[in-house]
Amino acid sequence: MNIEQARFNMVEQQIRPWDVLDTTVLDLLYEVRREDFVPEAWRGLAFADMEIPLGFGESMLSPKLEARLVQEMRLKKSDQVLEVGTGSGYMAALLSRLSAEVTTVEIHAELAAAAAQKLRSRGYENVAVEVGDAAQGWRPGTQWNVIVLTGSVPVMPQGFLDAVAPGGCLLAVVGDAPAMEVVRWMRDAAGNLHSETLFETVIPPLHHVLQPERFQF
Repeated sequence: MNIEQARFNMVEQQIRPWDVLDTTVLDLLYEVRREDFVPEAWRGLAFADMEIPLGFGESMLSPKLEARLVQEMRLKKSDQVLEVGTGSGYMAALLSRLSAEVTTVEIHAELAAAAAQKLRSRGYENVAVEVGDAAQGWRPGTQWNVIVLTGSVPVMPQGFLDAVAPGGCLLAVVGDAPAMEVVRWMRDAAGNLHSETLFETVIPPLHHVLQPERFQF
């Protein structure tokens, strides 16, 4: 397989047609080598339009969704970023190139260790990989400029909303399959949160995620 041709095809045939038009993000997809974060058994499908299994019931998001989420975060070089769900470490690598510091939290210690090793060995020194259950939030009292959840939630836990810094944003896939939407919350300078629905997609849920009260019949 011609790796660079496959990468080009991924960007031009999958990602750009999915309304990822920010040239900074598109250039980043050539810089950060996705194949370096894919399990060896799946390396030949590193650029395919699919979710790639990582073990422990987890998977990498599809390339076009990863890129679209990065675009919608509107990252700045001064941003402190929280990612919930490290997985392979690839998303953290993308975020690290566009922000000041990334803290990424993974519930599976084995995945966290593998991601940390890959990130360190490839020079992503502004990423801190932490192990824990962040389904309700992380480091209570800490605020972040950008928060992204890589697993879906049926409702957004208040802990994440409280953790958005002034001028910051929170991005997550919200809802129950098959009806999920990517929602972005922005906090204005006065401290008010505003939300907007961006597009529809479906991804697996976060572990131990908050469940809403549901009617019993």
